[in-house]
Amino acid sequence: MAELSRAVFLSYASQDTEAARRICEALRAAGVEVWFDQSELRGGDAWDQKIRREIRDCALFIPIISSNTTSRPEGYFRLEWALAEQRAQMIARNKAFIVPVCVDATPESAADVPESFVRVQWTRLPQGATPAAFAERIRHLLQPELAAAPAPVPVPLPSPPPASAGAPKKTRTIALVVAAIVLIAAGLVALDRLVLSKRAQPDTRAASAATPAAAPEKSIAVLPFADMSEKKDQEYFSDGLSEELIDLLAKNPDLYVPARTSSFYFKGKSEELATIAQKLHVANVLEGSVRRSGNRLRVTAQLIRVDNGYHLWSETYDRDSNDIFKVQDEISTAVVEALKVKLLSTPEANGRQTTNADAHSQYLIGRELISRGNWKVAPAAVEAFRRAISLDPNYVAAWAGLSRALHDAAEDLPPAEQSAMRTESLASAEKAVALGPQVADGYVERGYLRTWDLRDFAGADADYQRARALAPEDVEVLRGYISSVLYPIGRTDEALLLAQQVVKADPLNSAAWRAVGGMQYAHGDYSAARESLQRSLDISPEQSNAAVLIVYSYIAEGKPALALPWVDRPTVEVFRDQAAALVQHDLGNRPEAQRNLDSLIAHWANNGAYQIAEVYARWGDKDAAFHWLDRAEQQRDGGMTLLKVDLLLKSLHGDPRYAALLRKMNLPE
Repeated sequence: MAELSRAVFLSYASQDTEAARRICEALRAAGVEVWFDQSELRGGDAWDQKIRREIRDCALFIPIISSNTTSRPEGYFRLEWALAEQRAQMIARNKAFIVPVCVDATPESAADVPESFVRVQWTRLPQGATPAAFAERIRHLLQPELAAAPAPVPVPLPSPPPASAGAPKKTRTIALVVAAIVLIAAGLVALDRLVLSKRAQPDTRAASAATPAAAPEKSIAVLPFADMSEKKDQEYFSDGLSEELIDLLAKNPDLYVPARTSSFYFKGKSEELATIAQKLHVANVLEGSVRRSGNRLRVTAQLIRVDNGYHLWSETYDRDSNDIFKVQDEISTAVVEALKVKLLSTPEANGRQTTNADAHSQYLIGRELISRGNWKVAPAAVEAFRRAISLDPNYVAAWAGLSRALHDAAEDLPPAEQSAMRTESLASAEKAVALGPQVADGYVERGYLRTWDLRDFAGADADYQRARALAPEDVEVLRGYISSVLYPIGRTDEALLLAQQVVKADPLNSAAWRAVGGMQYAHGDYSAARESLQRSLDISPEQSNAAVLIVYSYIAEGKPALALPWVDRPTVEVFRDQAAALVQHDLGNRPEAQRNLDSLIAHWANNGAYQIAEVYARWGDKDAAFHWLDRAEQQRDGGMTLLKVDLLLKSLHGDPRYAALLRKMNLPE
């Protein structure tokens, strides 16, 4: 190799030769020296020594990972990987050396690779297709001054000079106010570097509408830590660690930290780190892995500056599993120090942690089950939270989790058992509040129950206000306040503003976008509502009711034909039957509409009375609508909390029975 201090070593299995060739050619085209010479693949002692020397002297080692490497227990590439692993142990953790590239969909958790390969972010280059941004990242890693030095100011040229033979040509169109100027760089080093340094960035001279705001310097996304345990059975634990770190870092008022839902959106996806950072609007990313074996725990973590790929900090912790809380504290403190922000609250002050590692593990299992949003797994979550409480009876977060799990598990029970379980759910929330009056969790769960079970909106408001004061950075608290207090009592202006704040903090949260769309629909801004709801569905297509809200918006706007393609989109049958009845009626297909309503009644009379009432109200049959609303109230149907703001019930306004229902629900008239 011509210049070892700037050279890259490509390591690959023979089956991946073509992918490696594409990567090599792209890097060489960008001026990167690459060790890749098939003609010399001949083996022997001399060859072995050459390989060892090249790996010892190279600046970056790029292992190419694929299903081919995973399926091969032996291969020369494994010797290369082992040599690179040995050298990595002697290199400072803040200096990049190993840059793993995966050329297919092989997940990190399934790949058979050395430990050092999973400590750093993988780049996905399907079949070796190499974008310019990756080549530029490698250039920056090899020559940090390219990223650190200010870009030279280009001198306008009357016409581009002729390119010399073999010189690379790089072009870029820059939008100006009244015209487009095309700059062609050939043979000019300064202008060449300008184009390279700007290629992946938005043009600051373009129209402001097309220029995204730069990510805050003090911003960080915590990606889900990978479960590297031998049995791959500790995902709940690695996810829990990531969530705890999000919670700890979010307590810093000087630090922007996307919420859990947005960061976890990328779990299992083959996204470039730069793409993730752009979508989350952050400048830094924290990632890592967890390996748990018996009582031993190994956690690796690294903080990466996305725009240049620099490792600002990295560390490996080999501890007893009982030390998980110390590890969390050490990681969060190190990240805060690396980003130079002020830590105003200590991790111990958040009141959520127990000192019992086994109790914490059971809590994480319960929380993971609850986060699925499927009440069918709620009984298992109940058992996990009960085990956590048996290990630590004063574990506030576990009592709060038990409250939510019990409420969800009651869905499939007969009325008497359901009532008993929901009574226990409220008692668990009260216990969480009593044990942790300075912790938000218990107030959130009690506020939720006060709205949906007790119709005590004033009490729910008080609980959520207390939770907001204790955890102002928690977007889930804010989202609960919107859906359980503001929206039901008709404070939709405030609800919309806060929902937009939630989206800003948690931009890939489908529920947050659905909430924004729901508020916009309530305000009559139907076009904006559909745009927000579509974004929600783009993030999570399997939602039960986001699509039916789009149907409602078209119905309210008097455009049933446009609603028709959305009728079959809801994933829950009750909403599909209801949507079909509404749309077919407004299209004038009355017999078809009646068949849909008959199906709705036949299948959902016991737990869809509110949706049936909405159809009758839209059709103008007030008596039938009030009959089904009374039935919904007797069934404690959650839809009744929307009585005041539901646009489908507009025909009932002014009727004394409507005012009486509002009073019965403790809603303002």
